[in-house]
Amino acid sequence: MKSKMSVLLSASVALLLMFSSCKKENSATSASVTDEEAQVMSSENAEADGYVEDADEMGFSMNSDVETITNSESKVIDATPGQLGWRIDLFTDLQFKIGLCTTIEASSYDSVYPKTITVNYGSGCICKDGKFRKGSISFEFSAPLRRPGSVLKITFNDYFVNRVSVKGTRTITNLSSNGAIKFSTSIEGGSLTWPSGRTITYESSKTFTQTVGMDTRTVRDDVYSIDIYTKTVYANGKTVIKTSESPIIKPIACDWRVKGVLKIQINDRTLFLDYGNGDCDNKAVLSWGTNSKEITLP
Repeated sequence: MKSKMSVLLSASVALLLMFSSCKKENSATSASVTDEEAQVMSSENAEADGYVEDADEMGFSMNSDVETITNSESKVIDATPGQLGWRIDLFTDLQFKIGLCTTIEASSYDSVYPKTITVNYGSGCICKDGKFRKGSISFEFSAPLRRPGSVLKITFNDYFVNRVSVKGTRTITNLSSNGAIKFSTSIEGGSLTWPSGRTITYESSKTFTQTVGMDTRTVRDDVYSIDIYTKTVYANGKTVIKTSESPIIKPIACDWRVKGVLKIQINDRTLFLDYGNGDCDNKAVLSWGTNSKEITLP
């Protein structure tokens, strides 16, 4: 009898602990958020999206350049181990995105895959798009990215954008079929830390469908429609979940998203971020209830 009572008591304690844990978790995710907090967190999450997707676009631009370089008889390379390798000025599409303030090294300087290419900003510089970057990013191509089934892994190495630390490994998979050009993206171990020490974990699942520029080799005229799910969690447990209310439109030639509406759920608050009517600018409108505010995108 004593043994049975002990078992029942232990089970009861376990259930109480589970119930208490669930209550705490539910309380954390439904805790009230002020207008000011919601605006700050929405802006920070817009930054997070921009800094991570920025690397995606570097990957697309780099892929286009690599295919051009390896198919060109006029390429000038130095394949000696430890040397620079491909000159940055050969990467015309990548230059268009980031400018000349970087070095590029590759695991091989030919058309053989898999291939890893590293873009190194060293101790930092201001790039063509006005963003300050330092550290490096590694791009591991399983095959040319435009080939269906190919995978690109992007790893951030002590990497900063505008002094925000970006960490994690990004994976882009080519899902194209039957003439439709489509990519999925995800991130493992994603996190961003601002100079203030404020940190978020970052996870996402996005699908990019190309709508313009399919018939040209350059990526500068490419436009993508993006379906979005992201989840970020702050150190205090507050959670931000974002989903696309309408497809988000992002041209490669523009540094910002230009159209579409994003739904932002922050604990007990719901906000919407409207990227506009298609103009390439760094403005968007954040709205909640009957309130709205124009914000500047990073």
